[in-house]
Amino acid sequence: MAKEIAGIIKLQIKGGAANPSPPVGPALGAKGVNIMEFCKQFNARTQDNAGKLIPVIITVYKDKSFDFIVKTPPVTIQLLELTKVQKGSAEPNKTKIGSITWEQVKTIAENKMIDMNAFTLESAISMVAGTARSMGITIKGENTYKINK
Repeated sequence: MAKEIAGIIKLQIKGGAANPSPPVGPALGAKGVNIMEFCKQFNARTQDNAGKLIPVIITVYKDKSFDFIVKTPPVTIQLLELTKVQKGSAEPNKTKIGSITWEQVKTIAENKMIDMNAFTLESAISMVAGTARSMGITIKGENTYKINK
């Protein structure tokens, strides 16, 4: 018989750096989860993405056990890493903060495809390009991944 779910917690934690301090401790403590056990498991699973902000969805059961799903880093974080800037532009239509290539956009779309609500790679590329545009990042070159060629 399936376990009865007590709650679902969504957090963004730096990979390999989960500890009982906020936001992890209070969120899990309120549901009665063993915080240190979660931290050990999360850090072990995300040690290859150390320092990157990683979304995690924690399912807490009535018996205080838990499961969690680790997602890929958000598109905005990946774009900021590529352009080597701290944050997006306050005025993306006027002030540009950096540029990337269509090949880099495709790589991000391929990595993030499992977490996106896109059925084709072309639509995932379009979503990543839109995020880049709204952050003030220009995309160099010609888009060879257009949906309507």
